[in-house]
Amino acid sequence: QVRLVESGGDSVQAGGSLRLSCAASGDTSNTDFMAWFRQVAGKERERVATIYIPIGSTSYGDSVKSRFIISHNNAENMLYLQMNSLKPEDTAMYYCAAAGTGFYGGPAPRGYNYWGQGTQVTVSS
Repeated sequence: QVRLVESGGDSVQAGGSLRLSCAASGDTSNTDFMAWFRQVAGKERERVATIYIPIGSTSYGDSVKSRFIISHNNAENMLYLQMNSLKPEDTAMYYCAAAGTGFYGGPAPRGYNYWGQGTQVTVSS
């Protein structure tokens, strides 16, 4: 089992920055794929960024490319999302996700079997 706990969500003005953190604990030895997703009430969960931890390969949703950066600290088992130039449309609940054995990551939520409880990001204009 893997436990994921997000933190860092806040209310900010457009153009500002936030850094989200996700602390992973438990049996993380097979969680090579991790990701950040976001969801607005009534809409589907949307991939923000993914990372393949062994080689640090990353990918981003089109709406956040060049503004957000996903990173992972192996020693501390922490996943981060640096969010810059925030826009009101970035307002959402942000979730950390990890793909355990039998799951293969990727851009869809079904590729992940471990999820955090979410942290709220609100961007005002």
